[in-house]
Amino acid sequence: MEQIIAAVRGFDDALVVGPEPGGDFPEFTWGSAFFYFAPDGQIPQNVQPYGTIVAKNYPDDTASALDAPGRWRVNIHVDRATFRELTGEEPRGLIRPRDYAAADSVMPHPVYGALGWLAVVNPGERTTDTVVQLLRGAHDAARARFARRRS
Repeated sequence: MEQIIAAVRGFDDALVVGPEPGGDFPEFTWGSAFFYFAPDGQIPQNVQPYGTIVAKNYPDDTASALDAPGRWRVNIHVDRATFRELTGEEPRGLIRPRDYAAADSVMPHPVYGALGWLAVVNPGERTTDTVVQLLRGAHDAARARFARRRS
């Protein structure tokens, strides 16, 4: 997990938010990480993160079995072409059954796959490089959206 967070911190104008006890974030987010393009170093208003890491089940998101010790999941928003290339399906046309608890495998997010989110539980040898590349692409896409909003 720390390797991926460090990689994102290395992206230009990246902001990694890691909610902890005592802060303004709800308890179920503690231990998670949220990735933003933020040239001013502040959480952007009215913008979702382009990637997250979660280390436990969230309400209504338990398919990855993240409450077991040592389990965590990276979630990344990607474009349709990338989603199709990595899953073999359109985001809004998901019909294949999947084991969302399988580790080190790129698959649609168990809740937000239809919105173009991919997920990897416990990235390992097969997927870590892919995850970092996908996060770089998501960061670059967030930068481009930021530039469009500014112009």
